[in-house]
Amino acid sequence: MTNEDREIRSHFPILSDENLVYLDNSATSQRPREVLDAVEEFYRTVNSNPMRGLYEISIRATEQYEEARSAVADFIGAADSSEIVFTRNATESLNLVAYAYGEAFIHEGDEIIVSIAEHHSNLLPWQILAKKTGATLTYFECSEDGAFSLDAFKKILSEKTALVAMTQMSNIFGRLNDVKAYAAEAHKYGAVFVCDGAQSAPHIPVNVTDSDVDFFAFSGHKMYAPMGIGVLYGKKDLLEKMPPFLYGGEMIEYVQKYSATYAEVPHKFEAGTVNAGGAVGLLAALRFMKGIGWETIEKREDELTDYAYERLTAVPHVKVLGASDPHDHHGILTFTIEGVHPHDVAAIMDEHGVCIRAGHHCAQPLHKHLGIMSTSRASLGFYNTHEDIDAFIAALAGMRKEMGYPD
Repeated sequence: MTNEDREIRSHFPILSDENLVYLDNSATSQRPREVLDAVEEFYRTVNSNPMRGLYEISIRATEQYEEARSAVADFIGAADSSEIVFTRNATESLNLVAYAYGEAFIHEGDEIIVSIAEHHSNLLPWQILAKKTGATLTYFECSEDGAFSLDAFKKILSEKTALVAMTQMSNIFGRLNDVKAYAAEAHKYGAVFVCDGAQSAPHIPVNVTDSDVDFFAFSGHKMYAPMGIGVLYGKKDLLEKMPPFLYGGEMIEYVQKYSATYAEVPHKFEAGTVNAGGAVGLLAALRFMKGIGWETIEKREDELTDYAYERLTAVPHVKVLGASDPHDHHGILTFTIEGVHPHDVAAIMDEHGVCIRAGHHCAQPLHKHLGIMSTSRASLGFYNTHEDIDAFIAALAGMRKEMGYPD
């Protein structure tokens, strides 16, 4: 382990356990001490409802909550902090769009295009919306290695296309999609483009203004922040047209017995007591990432991915899904091992102190498209090390023998 490895890992209390090899970062990341301390400090010193009290600690809570919103806007290149809505996670963000935008503006005869590589969170809301509205649901398919064709996309677009849903980075392949190009084509037909950024936001710089996506969703818990805080970016003109997602406290301007007017965006989408502690934790996570720097994050993750891909593909009977170029994986290595069920792979890994994922990874249509029922997935973060990968490969290399195979 290098000195840089030790310095980075020293920020993460859970990684002080040298027997823990955590390779499930696509599901959730670990939290640095800076985030844990910020959340504790919020609840110790200013715990109160933001935007509701005229006393000092409520004012301070409001200031910290709105500071987090501004930091998120800067982080993803949004033009205005009012375009940032805090939710519980990317799943809630995408459901908000399907409910508040979709049910108001998608109609019978319209077409919704969804990429086959979507996480269920960016698939099920559109499946349900199509059933409710009578819109047509069309899937945009990828090649076996996870590549999408812009030319093929152009051919399925039409005047009926009203909405396109696509991930910026697949949670199975790790492949980065050029959402700027796909959004530009969708906009030619007046369609809105909904981007799932849950996997991309922790690993690459994102700029929603440059990509011109209409909606962008991500979760704090995948990028070193607490669970329970998520983000929806939406272009302001779209958010202003949309009805509220939930009704109750804080999202109102004025309520009468038989009518109500609603607060301005983004507050009309943040009903009830907000997760201020989570927002403060997200703010601390963004500051932590800024302190580490994108250059360091991307360099470390690229190097680790190269090393892991080389070692993994050298293990007999292992097949890695996706591109043959490790740079297209962005830390995500989804694989199968001949004769061993993915759940057995994960269970045996756990016996060796290695944490990986097994199953369909909330992407069942993609697995069916690939002709595979389930897979195993190791996913890296910048705090992982070559030693982590060595432990993973050592456990994997002896797995078929543990299962009774001769080799």
